[in-house]
This record gives sequence, C-alpha cells and structure tokens, in this order.
Amino acid sequence: MILLLIIILLFIAYGILIFYYRQSWKAIPVYTPVSRTTTTRVSVIIPARNEEENIGRLQTALQEQTYPAALLQIIVIDDHSTDRTAEVVRQFPGVTLLQLTDDGINSYKKKAIETGIAAATGELIVTTDADCWCDINWIGTIASFYAANNSVFIAAPVAIECSAKLVEVFQAYDFAVLQGITGAAVYKNIHAMCNGANMAYRRDVFYEVGGFTGIDTIASGDDMLLMYKIWKKYPDRVHYLKSEETIVYTRPVPTWKAFFSQRIRWASKATQYDDKRIFAVLGIVYLLNLSFLVLIVAGCWNHTFWIYAAGLWIAKTLVEFPFVSSVTAFFDKQYLMKYFFFFQPLHIAYTILSGLFGQFGKYEWKGRKVS
Repeated sequence: MILLLIIILLFIAYGILIFYYRQSWKAIPVYTPVSRTTTTRVSVIIPARNEEENIGRLQTALQEQTYPAALLQIIVIDDHSTDRTAEVVRQFPGVTLLQLTDDGINSYKKKAIETGIAAATGELIVTTDADCWCDINWIGTIASFYAANNSVFIAAPVAIECSAKLVEVFQAYDFAVLQGITGAAVYKNIHAMCNGANMAYRRDVFYEVGGFTGIDTIASGDDMLLMYKIWKKYPDRVHYLKSEETIVYTRPVPTWKAFFSQRIRWASKATQYDDKRIFAVLGIVYLLNLSFLVLIVAGCWNHTFWIYAAGLWIAKTLVEFPFVSSVTAFFDKQYLMKYFFFFQPLHIAYTILSGLFGQFGKYEWKGRKVS
C-alpha cells in the first residue's frame, strides 16, 4: 500500500506538471513579424564534423535566405573532419570556413562555437547544426523577433523529419514532446531549456557572462548550460520564438544504438545544471517512469502489480495526450498521435536507461569516446 500511495502521489504531481506545460504551450503567441527588415547584423555559427552528406543542404538554405546578404555572415567551423565536409563548404560563396586546431579537449563543439564567435562580426549570434535545414525566412524572423522584444537569448523550435522506420518515427514523436516542454518552460520562465540546433544570443552578452568559462570541461551543454548563464544575468530577456517559419529541421539518427548514445549524451549534462529548478521536474518524470519497472518486477511475486502497471500506462497516456496533440499540431505532425499509446513502453524504457547511463558520463559521439 505504501508503494502504491507513492506512485499515486507521483502520478498526481506528473499530471499537474503536464497540464501546466500544456496550458503554457498553448499560451505562447505565434509570432508573425510585421516586417523582417532590420539593421541587425547576424552571424550564423555552424560547427561541423564529418557532415559532407548534410551540410550542402543547410548551405543552400542559408544562401536562399530572404534576409539581406550584407547583414548576414555564415561561419562554418570544421571540427577535424575526415571526409569532404570542408570541400563541400568551399563550394558556397561568401561562407567563412575555419578549421578547429585544438585537440585533446573534452568539449570540441563548445570550442568550435567559441572559435566561430571570435571571428563573428554580427551583433546577433545564431547557432545551428550542420545536419539541419530551414525556411527561407528563418533568419529574418529571428532578427525581427530579436528587435521587437529586446531579447538577449532566443530559443526556437526544432523538428525531426523522418521516414516510416520505427526508430525515426519514435524520434520525431519524442523530439516534438521535448520541444513542447522547451517552449512552455521558457515562455513561463520556470527553467532553462533549449536546443543548440536553433537558438540565438547577443554576441556581447556571450562575452559578458564569460562564454563557456566554467562549463568548458563538460562535453555537452553548449546550449542549456550557456542559456542558464545568460538567464541569471537577464532573466526577463530570455524568450521563446514560436513560429513555423523559424522551425529548424533535422534528420534522425539512423539506429537505436545511435539514438541511445545521443540521449545518454543529453542526459550526461543533467548533474552539471546550475539551474536547480529543473531537478524537481527531472525527478518527477524519472521516478514516475521508474515506477513502471518497480511494478513489473513486483508483479513477479504478485500478478496484481502487472494490472496496476497497465492501469498506469493508460492513465499516463490520457494525461499526456492533450499536450502532445497540441505540440504535434504546431509542427504539422499530427500523424504521430496514432503511435502515441504504443510508444509509451518504449519511451518509458529509454527514459529509465538514458537517465541511468547518462550519470556515468561516458558515451561515443561522432567517432569519439567522450567522458
């Protein structure tokens, strides 16, 4: 009875949290710029490692931006690529290509971004990943929002474009949920959350908060850890930009092994968060998901616990459905909802495993073993 009472209390807390996220997500106004004509000079920073198959698509999208070319600087930092990444980048006019020379460090991506910002001339830094692509109004809408809201940091939406493969569809669903939480959290200023594939910040503020100093030995966290440093200085000027024109699209990783490696990488920075507000959220989410494992194991001695686990599965689905449905509608991915109920066990399992293994702090990414 004590076990069931704890799980019921966890579920109530989780339900309140998800309801709050849903209401907050729906409350975010969709931004429609009156004009995309600003005088803001923008520098787009793109770290790249072995991205010859992807970076051409991003560069083409950046060449087609409606934002004035005179105000737009594109910087690619080649992170020790062993393929034709640099050669592909050189095919596009006006792109600054830098080579990362540092070796033996723990956070190559932070060093690459730092190198790009040092060479940037823009007032506003926009970061994305080399395997992404965007709408032609991406930069113009970000610059317009920045000017209209006096922002120092902007988090913006990211979506995964997938095929019909299960591993890819699951990533698209999971990523959409994370994006909904991101938007809600930033809009309501309840905790820092963002994705480095689509965010922007003032160059002078980056240096004002010391850049990556203090977090430069952490392999991951070039986005959320930096965001929190800026939030501490300017808590009322960190904003979320909800606009279909600013969605950055990315590809899913191709295998389950790569997916778990990616999620372990993301989870590995959790213990490094200075933003203590997020720990309560992470704790509630993780413990509720862990409850399923506890009930299943307990069911080996008393089969009634398996019935409780099934009931919790249904209840969790019902609580999450309105929120996830609202988020997928914004990203035009309503088709994902037909998989929603059946993805629950998979989502629960990966949450438990990535949370556990993420604490060991070791994983492989881009051909590197990182600790």
